[in-house]
Amino acid sequence: MVYAIVKAGGRQEKVSVGTVVVVDRMEGEVGDTVELEPIMLVDGDKITTAADGISAKVTAEIVRDEKGPKISIIKFKNKTGYRKRQGHRQPLTRLKVTGIQ
Repeated sequence: MVYAIVKAGGRQEKVSVGTVVVVDRMEGEVGDTVELEPIMLVDGDKITTAADGISAKVTAEIVRDEKGPKISIIKFKNKTGYRKRQGHRQPLTRLKVTGIQ
């Protein structure tokens, strides 16, 4: 079993070939190929880290752009009549890992 830990969108994700992962919005169109930065590579019993110098590449294909769940932001100050409502949906990108070389 070959898998890699990659840095994507400020987080670390465990991926293998065929894995679908959701990360922060990335540049590119649907169908484009992007390269993810591997931090650790596990190939059976052999473990390689970024400190050892990874020569492997992790490639992924952009499946689609999407938005995360809605987050409600409510600000309120007592006795002043100050109320503020705001919403936010994080832009995300869905990736499918196509290869670990």
